[in-house]
Amino acid sequence: MASDYDPPKGEIPVLYEDTDLLVVDKPAGLLSVPGKGEDLQDCLLSRLEKAFPTVRLVHRLDRDTSGVMVFGLTPHAQRHLGNQFETRKTKKTYLARLHGHLEPATGEVDLPLIVDWPNRPRQKVCRETGKPALTGWKVLKSDEGETRVRLFPHTGRSHQLRVHTLALGHPILGDTLYAPETADQYPRMMLHAEELRLNHPESGKGMKFRAPAPF
Repeated sequence: MASDYDPPKGEIPVLYEDTDLLVVDKPAGLLSVPGKGEDLQDCLLSRLEKAFPTVRLVHRLDRDTSGVMVFGLTPHAQRHLGNQFETRKTKKTYLARLHGHLEPATGEVDLPLIVDWPNRPRQKVCRETGKPALTGWKVLKSDEGETRVRLFPHTGRSHQLRVHTLALGHPILGDTLYAPETADQYPRMMLHAEELRLNHPESGKGMKFRAPAPF
């Protein structure tokens, strides 16, 4: 990753802000947190810290995934939001463009995942030692070459959507790790965190944040 890390420039779009939480639209190509090495220090968290000194990480998106991310602005908010993710009280919706014609129009992938140690950071399906992972899908549009879908991760495993769609035989287009044969044909990985639903850490009120897909 270090040799080709060229993060996008420009301001980070803020979707919502109050005294407890901050919601932004992360651009594709930008790390959520710093990587190992001087050339991987530019990231979403470090950029936000300049404008929001108390910002605290709650969850992550892969470097090449864009979309909605929430941050805590107080220790309590960070803990409360983090607990919602851990206990699966948040609801996440992603938009993706997949290779090929996916059928049926709706379904679920229930395959346990674990890191593929010899090929890190790749993950893989492993029924013996993998951690439970469940993803729902709904086809929005399909033709001979690709399928546009909404994905609904019920768990939050690393690379879950990327590995589950690959297991279906329909990897995400432009994914350099799991569908490298398509990478040259697309400007980025075609995966976007479109919507996030959660409860406010202080009021408990249900909130919904959306960012339209740029593809």
